[in-house]
Amino acid sequence: MSRAAASGRRHSEPRPGGAIRRCLSSAFAGDDGCENHAMTGGMSKFSFHRVGAMVRRYWYLLRSSWPRVLDLIYWPTVQMLMWGFLQLYLSQKTGFFAQAGGVFIGAVLLWDILFRGQLGFSISFLEEMYSHNLANLMMSPLCPVEFIAALMTMSIIRLAIGMIPVTLLAIAFFGFNLWTLGLALVAFFINLILTSWSIGLVVAGLLLRNGMGAESMAWTIMFLFLPLTCVYYPVSVLPHWLQYVSWALPPTYVFEGMRALVAGHVFRADLMIEAFAFNIVLFAAASIAFHMLLESARTEGSLLQGSE
Repeated sequence: MSRAAASGRRHSEPRPGGAIRRCLSSAFAGDDGCENHAMTGGMSKFSFHRVGAMVRRYWYLLRSSWPRVLDLIYWPTVQMLMWGFLQLYLSQKTGFFAQAGGVFIGAVLLWDILFRGQLGFSISFLEEMYSHNLANLMMSPLCPVEFIAALMTMSIIRLAIGMIPVTLLAIAFFGFNLWTLGLALVAFFINLILTSWSIGLVVAGLLLRNGMGAESMAWTIMFLFLPLTCVYYPVSVLPHWLQYVSWALPPTYVFEGMRALVAGHVFRADLMIEAFAFNIVLFAAASIAFHMLLESARTEGSLLQGSE
């Protein structure tokens, strides 16, 4: 073979790296030029099998490491014991806590649902970035909706592993049974988990766009909402202008409803309906933000970087 022919053959053959880049580009642009449509996001292509495969991946990763499992349980337990003993002390000194036993413990447990729900969502996403596996998922038939559904499912699994033992310890140590709240607990849980998923979506989008430089947001962003959602105190203690901000956050309605139920034995269904309406708007806005950040990451070429 002549040197000219060999040179022409080398130039005509596709470069592996270029093929991957073209595949990624067409996949995220929604083009049909790639055989495997990586995260095209079409609802018609939604597959429960792919969602289940992702959940199994995260489950195997979790169960293979006992420190990961222990981490899900020990911090909620420490918080519950600390606030529980504080409430036990205050109930001996003040009449309010004597009459409204469980307000602090209930607030701690519901806050952990909100916090751990978001953290479980974000940690599963971070696992892909830590292992540099995000590029592989992008080149797979997995679409964004399926990926998000797997993260949501894993969020609930991680939450159950951490919270169920803690609720049983609350019964053993303080006689507070969260499960006796019944249908009210279901309403509380739905609203809190929807908020946590919304925040998790925004964090995932920021990680895609900014890489690991935004990792701290996954661990700290929920603490921004801790004082504003009035976890341990009523909204009325906030400055008047700040109360408007507080009432714009769905968890505020949940914690106000919890205090009304535990202290006054009244279930405020109106608060739960308002919280759910706010959550629908928040989740829609978070989904749009995730899509925009994903598109921005694709345009700017930061999808495969994953670094700071």
